[in-house]
Amino acid sequence: MQIKFGTDGWRAIIAQEFTTDNVARVAKATAIWVKSISDNPSIVIGHDCRFAGPLFVETAIKVMCNEGVKVIAHKGICSTPMISLACVKLDATAGVVITASHNPPSYNGFKLKSNYGGPTTPADIAKVEALIPEKSDIPSITLDELQKNGQLKYVDLETMYFNHVESSFDMNAIRHSGMVFGYDAMYGAGQKITRRLLPDNLVFLHCEENPGFNGQAPEPLHKNLLEFSELIKHSTDIEFGFANDGDADRIGCYDNEGNFIDSHHVILLLIHYLHKYKGLSGKVVISFTVSDKVKILCDAYGLPCEVTPVGFKYVCEIMIQEDVLVGGEESGGIAIKGHIPERDGVWMALVLMEFMAKTGKSIKELIQEVYDVVGTFDYDRYDLHITEEVKQKVIANCKSNAYQQFGKYTIERREDIDGWKYFLPDGAWTMIRASGTEPVLRVYGQAKDRHSVIDLLDTVKATLLG
Repeated sequence: MQIKFGTDGWRAIIAQEFTTDNVARVAKATAIWVKSISDNPSIVIGHDCRFAGPLFVETAIKVMCNEGVKVIAHKGICSTPMISLACVKLDATAGVVITASHNPPSYNGFKLKSNYGGPTTPADIAKVEALIPEKSDIPSITLDELQKNGQLKYVDLETMYFNHVESSFDMNAIRHSGMVFGYDAMYGAGQKITRRLLPDNLVFLHCEENPGFNGQAPEPLHKNLLEFSELIKHSTDIEFGFANDGDADRIGCYDNEGNFIDSHHVILLLIHYLHKYKGLSGKVVISFTVSDKVKILCDAYGLPCEVTPVGFKYVCEIMIQEDVLVGGEESGGIAIKGHIPERDGVWMALVLMEFMAKTGKSIKELIQEVYDVVGTFDYDRYDLHITEEVKQKVIANCKSNAYQQFGKYTIERREDIDGWKYFLPDGAWTMIRASGTEPVLRVYGQAKDRHSVIDLLDTVKATLLG
């Protein structure tokens, strides 16, 4: 079986393709790769809350140690950003996270991180893929033996992350703001660190380990967070809510009325706070699926803006080479200056909570400040679970420019950096793209208000499937 990495690691269904035998193959390739780039190779490894995480980590550790690579591991669950931060703090050659991120509970995965504390570049991923053997034996040695002979070392990555937060934020301002915030861990890896950071300021939901995620994909979209939305809506004191995905590198947010705040708005808020309030500058890097409102704000603030293909690894490539203020993608993965070049859902929430605490303003008031510059807008996304035949037909139509309009919506221009983005009258747009991590076709839409964006998406869906 050929193993291929998607937009963010290798993911497959547990006990079908994602087995200990296949994890051993990828672990061996990873070990060979780090040996080719370092004379003293080391790998940091951890897992999130998914089923059999410890088993797959144990398999990878044995194989990598057998290849002569030193391994640094965390005991228990940890988030992807903790692994990435540890790559920097411990000067490790690479990092491995056993996680399938936001995928359904039947999946697990293998993410690769590099020494700079972010996703491994596409070029290096290709090198690892090319090294994956047909088979790799799993050594019979125990982890205790590996630890005794010095090949394996355990480090508390959660405490490392906690200390990094404490030195980077005005935590006293947040803790003593008198504000109450809501947090939905979606049964994911953010549950322990958030309790530790803000035990008295957060109302917690789904903050216990459940490898099946209660049967739902841990992706922080409104459709998956209805219980959290209702909790906030009926609360009298929660002023802001946030949720993370399975490995806590993505974020979804809510205002005090339980209204979802998508990642486009979060990116805009971060740019606004960091530049307008904190006086920081730098390039803004966004993936192709992000709202063009970001470009409008960047123009207003005199900040350069660059658009990349979908996948945070492309954003990261620029962050490690240039001075970047904010880098983000539509799916809720965002990174900022002063931290690692990595998506970090907990970190972004802390920035927004600090913004509220320092200004004494509600999240809606802060969003209005952004609207005053870029204008109001709403956004949503449909994930179409369709047959491969229908999906390929839609893609072929996009490639041949078969779509000249979507119902009443006239196409003014189109872009095809990664997928197909159609710009429509009155600042609206829609986009069509096949997912790189799941068997779905995604349809994105932005319009002036909620009613308009749903009408747009329904119209586009009908055109594609008609």
